[in-house]
Amino acid sequence: MELPKFILGDNTDYPEAIFIIHTEYPRFIINLENDEVEWFEDFSKEDEADLESEMTTLVEQATEFYDREVARYDA
Repeated sequence: MELPKFILGDNTDYPEAIFIIHTEYPRFIINLENDEVEWFEDFSKEDEADLESEMTTLVEQATEFYDREVARYDA
């Protein structure tokens, strides 16, 4: 089984948080409530510079994923 690129996460210890898990490299969890990102990878300084523009795109994709999922619940 192949995992989806994004997964919606929930945790009752953080009732206001909206977690999106990105399962592909670079793997991370973003809390859309405050845009805080927790990385599962360790990066060198060079990697961080290379990922900066990609991260912007990934955050946009995570937000679009969330909007699409919520719209499906409302349908």
